[in-house]
Amino acid sequence: MNARGGSALTFGVAVALIAGITLGNGGANVMPVFVDDFASRFRLSDSSAGLVAATQLMATAVVTLLLAKRAARPGRVLMTRFGLALSGAGFLGATAATDPLTLVLANLVLGAGLGAVYAAATAALAATDDADKASAVTICGTVGVTALLIMGVPAANRGLGEGTGFLLMALCCLLAWPLIRRLPDGPATPDAGSAAAAGATAARPSVVLLLGTGLLWAVTQGAWSYASVLGRQHTGMSHSAVSAVLAISSVVALVGAVTGPVAARRFGRMRSMAVFVTAQALAMAVLVLTHDPVLFTVAAVLWQTCQLAVLVQMLAAAALIDPTGRLVASLSGAGALGTGVGPLAVGAVLDTAGADVLGLVLALGTFLASLPLLRMTVSGTEAAAARGLAHSSAAETG
Repeated sequence: MNARGGSALTFGVAVALIAGITLGNGGANVMPVFVDDFASRFRLSDSSAGLVAATQLMATAVVTLLLAKRAARPGRVLMTRFGLALSGAGFLGATAATDPLTLVLANLVLGAGLGAVYAAATAALAATDDADKASAVTICGTVGVTALLIMGVPAANRGLGEGTGFLLMALCCLLAWPLIRRLPDGPATPDAGSAAAAGATAARPSVVLLLGTGLLWAVTQGAWSYASVLGRQHTGMSHSAVSAVLAISSVVALVGAVTGPVAARRFGRMRSMAVFVTAQALAMAVLVLTHDPVLFTVAAVLWQTCQLAVLVQMLAAAALIDPTGRLVASLSGAGALGTGVGPLAVGAVLDTAGADVLGLVLALGTFLASLPLLRMTVSGTEAAAARGLAHSSAAETG
């Protein structure tokens, strides 16, 4: 469906992609653990701890967006290593910080470094010969490694002292340094030069597409941030039971990363993504509104599964449209921006309007955000078809 003239997805390439994207998005994924650490270490209020978290997340998002165009050109390995060095320095600074101001500055530095890593690694996805397969493998690997980090960081804080979770992340940056040497470094086309030139113009993301991506991740991350609270308050489940449900749903959700590309090939990318988005919106609403533990569990599993299916297809479609990777990196930056804003926005709606209104807002927000993304999937299908025809014509001529 989307075989192209890019780098083959070898074991080394897959490891490089997983390492880059795991660390590039590591700040957001491990943020709940980070917040617990520095809030306790510096006796910060909830709002102050949120400000530190927002500093890191916004730095990552802004730098990812700013470097999206640069990430479309060769030199991704060097760019990723620069980001790893900057992130490592920031993590060490956060480990050694003795006052809130130093902590904020360290998070600003490490967030900027993670943004460089995220831009380069996500752009590299587009340089593989099979965008669907590369996206599915990378997302599955990223989910697995992130789960280990979520367990490892608090374990380090408890066993070795407050702040050592940041030191563990710095060590991960060091370990990733040799792993990312196989990161795909050029566009997935036979003619790299012309492809890069064409992609720089044709793949400039529209404001509507970026806003839609940001909104989708604001809704998703915001709902995820309050899922545990809603589960305990609405269903009467214990803290450990809700945590177990969310952990299980995250693991089972890997099925979505595998099912997404299969559904796209069998039913068409547009139709399959529309089904996944609809199911995701409904499951999210049920999770927020239900008072039944069984329904809450089923909704959590379905929501996470559909979310990964949508993410894999979104990345694959963007990679097909723009083999240089600029579009993938831009969408990743917009998603990171939404991730930073989401918890604040969802918390405000929950406090002012209540859970019933929040459920409707989340479902409606998911539908609205998906419209430009669904349109992009159509463009991705057309781009794949056009590229296939071009290759066939070239083969016949040869």
